Amino acid sequence: MPRSVNSVASRARRKRVLKQTKGYFGSRANVWTVAKNAHEKALNYAYRDRRVKKRSFRALWIQRINAAARLEGMSYSQLMGGLKKANVEINRKVLASLAIDHPVAFKAVLKKAEGALKK
Repeated sequence: MPRSVNSVASRARRKRVLKQTKGYFGSRANVWTVAKNAHEKALNYAYRDRRVKKRSFRALWIQRINAAARLEGMSYSQLMGGLKKANVEINRKVLASLAIDHPVAFKAVLKKAEGALKK
């Protein structure tokens, strides 16, 4: 009995991967084995970097908050400690946005933190 191979599915799979690697440099775009490896690596990077992106943005927000707080004579850690004591639940994304777009509102938040630290 002859061996049966599902060439339709194999070709479709290869075609799909080659379509996704379109635009890659050199043989990564059109040689099946090289393209398959490049594609798998790209998927791994994409998975990893979706998490790294979150870390990077948090770090950026912290830098922005710290810079804005230091302009007012307070460090980032003092600000966050004061907000914790004052039971102000505001996330870093919003705080960074306030620091850049609404400095008056940020100063009000800073005053609240300062007041909690003095108590």
